[in-house]
Formats: sequence, structure tokens, C-alpha cells
Amino acid sequence: MESQRTLAKAIGPGLLFAGAAIGASHLVQSTRAGASFGLALVAVVIAANIVKYPAFSFGPRYSAATGLSLLEGYRRQGRWALVLYGVVTVLSVFTIQSAVSFVTAGLAIALLEVDWDPLWLSAAIMALCLGLLRVGCYRWLDRIVKVAVLLLTLGTVVAAALVLPRIDWGQALWPSSELFTNSASFFFIAALIGWMPTAVDVSVWHSLWTLAKRRDTGHKPSVSESLIDFNIGYIGTAILGICFLLLGAGVVYGRDIALPAGAAGFSAAVIGLYTELLGGWARPVFGFAAFLVMFSTTLTVVDGFPRAISAFIDRWQRPEKEGEAVGTSTGRNYWISALAITVGAMIILSQFLANLKSLVDLATTISLVTAPPLAWLGHRAIFGPDLEGSDRPSFGMYVFSLVAIGIQVVLSLYYLYVRFL
Repeated sequence: MESQRTLAKAIGPGLLFAGAAIGASHLVQSTRAGASFGLALVAVVIAANIVKYPAFSFGPRYSAATGLSLLEGYRRQGRWALVLYGVVTVLSVFTIQSAVSFVTAGLAIALLEVDWDPLWLSAAIMALCLGLLRVGCYRWLDRIVKVAVLLLTLGTVVAAALVLPRIDWGQALWPSSELFTNSASFFFIAALIGWMPTAVDVSVWHSLWTLAKRRDTGHKPSVSESLIDFNIGYIGTAILGICFLLLGAGVVYGRDIALPAGAAGFSAAVIGLYTELLGGWARPVFGFAAFLVMFSTTLTVVDGFPRAISAFIDRWQRPEKEGEAVGTSTGRNYWISALAITVGAMIILSQFLANLKSLVDLATTISLVTAPPLAWLGHRAIFGPDLEGSDRPSFGMYVFSLVAIGIQVVLSLYYLYVRFL
């Protein structure tokens, strides 16, 4: 009983990870994958989750073992590592926050059937997220995400089960070579992988959430407890990625249906999948669940980037000071970063109001290209001198991580070759 109580205290950061992951990557990209290619990208979704597993697991493992953020693990490799992380963050921060808030605004418009301006509604959603974080900090974040993930998980699993008889199971579950040689289809596959299950940046956020949970509850989770929490969230996001692909494959693929490019139209189409499968009652119930999950994704992103940037500034300015409190507070640097990111996201949004798909594809492909250096920094941190004994991953995980990084490097280089040469 005591072990169960201590494990329950450790549960939370993994669900925040799920809240960050189960968003545009699933509602938009996985649904589009099934709608456009049927079952052909099932293997891609599974492979993307497997390849990124080491990089994501290193965040909570490092913090649970050392009581320090993963950014401290970067800093101990040299300031060049912090510079590299800063460059990667600048490249992705504005597109990621603008994309998730735009999808959330589209769901709100579709659910309420109102003709609101998606730009200003996105701004209002980001402002609401900042307000909730200002009032409740980690506790609000933790509670909202748990409810949102549970609701959408239940609804999506049920809907996916009901759509199974509609799917043509004679299709291959892996892509043909033509999909990789055709630039348009390959660019979509690259974008799908970029956020499946989410951007590798979140490994840093996860380490910071682990420390925030530790500070707020007073419980210091073991590495095994943190990994159990992580695995629950990670496996759940992988299953839901496949479920959304099945929804697209069963309801849209092979029919003369085009998913709209606009945020509201696309969101209405996704809600319509639930309605077609479950009946009219499903529209408000699962429409609200989808909105709540996207709102939780926006909430975690609005919190995650400023938290990471604040920790980055602390590590840069005060490298001599160590301890779990460094970089995990929501002080002045956090709020300045949050406001600056919101303004930048609004500027990006103003350029993509007519095309949600293009905005999401831009954000996801940037995440694809920036994933290998972040995965490499995490690998160096976790297999450095900070972790010893049972806290240190096995040799098998060492090899797995290196192979995964190699795959990501090859994919990123091939994407850049196809795009620019």
C-alpha cells in the first residue's frame, strides 16, 4: 500500500507529457494520415514513437536521479550545448505555440458554431492560459490535463473501435516506396514524424515538470517511479495516434471527402467523425473533449517554453549555482518569456489564418529537423558522470539511443535534400 501511495504521488508529469503530445499531432496530422493514405502510415506512426522513446525518457530519468533539470545536464557539457539548445528553441518556439493555439481556436469555433476571428480567439486562449498559470501554476496545469486526457482517450478509443468494420484491412500497414520518392507525400510524412508523438523539446519540459511536481508535493520520486509515470503517458499517446489514424482511414479515406484547410472547417470535420460514428449526442461531448485536450496542449506549451527559457537563462547566468530550484520557478524571466512568445506567435498566426494545414506542417517539420541535436544532448547528459549504478540506463538503451539518433539524422538530412536540392 505504501508503494502504491508513493507511486500515486509521482504520477503527473507523464500525463502533462501526454497533454502536450495529444494535440495537433494527433487531431490534425494523424487524422490527415488516415484520411489521405488509409493504413499505409500505421508503421510510420509506430516507428516514430519507438525511435523517439529514448530521447523523451531521458528527461524524467535525469531529474529523478539527480534532482536537477535536463538543462543542467546540457550545461555540464559546456556552454556550447546551451547555445545549441537556445538556437533550436528559437527556431521552433513561435511556430509551435501559434499552431496549437490556432487548432484550439478552430475547435472552439466549430463546437460553438460561431463566426469569431480565429486570430483574436487564439490570442484570448493564450491569455487565458497565462492567467491560469499565474493563479494556479503547476497544480492547475496538472489537474486540467488529467481530466482532458482521460475524456478524449475514452472517446477516441470507443470511436476507433466502432470504425474498425469500415476499414479496408486489405491495405498494407506500411508506406510504399513511391510515397518517399513523391515530394508532396514525403513532406507530409516528414511533418507527421516531426510531432509524433510531439517535439523532442518536450523532454526538457518533462524534466522541469518532474522537479515542479517534486517541489509542490514534497515527494522525491525514484527513477523507476518516474519512468512508470512517463511510460503511462507515452504509451497512451502512441495508442491514440493510431486511433486517430484509424478514424481518418475508416470515415474519410476512399470517399470523395476533402478535409478543409481552415482551422474552423478542419476542426468541424474532425468533430464530425465522432458524430458519424456515435450519433448526434457525440458532437457536444467529444467536441468538448477534443477542445479540452487541445486547450491542455496549449496550456502545456504556454508553460513549457517559458519554463525552459527561464531555466536556460538561470543556467547561463549562474552556472556555479546548482540545485533543483534553479530554473524551475515561475519568476520574472518566465513571465517576460511567456509574453514575448505570445506576441511572436500572434505575428506567425497572422500569416497563416487561411491555412491551418500549412502552419502545422511548418511547425512539425521544424521539429523534425531540430530533433537530432536535442536527442544527442540528452544522450550525452544521461550517459555522462551524473548518473551511476541502477539510475544509469542499460547498455542496451545506450545502443538503442544511438541508433535512434542516427535514424533521425538520416531522415532530417534526406528531408533537407528533397526540400532544397
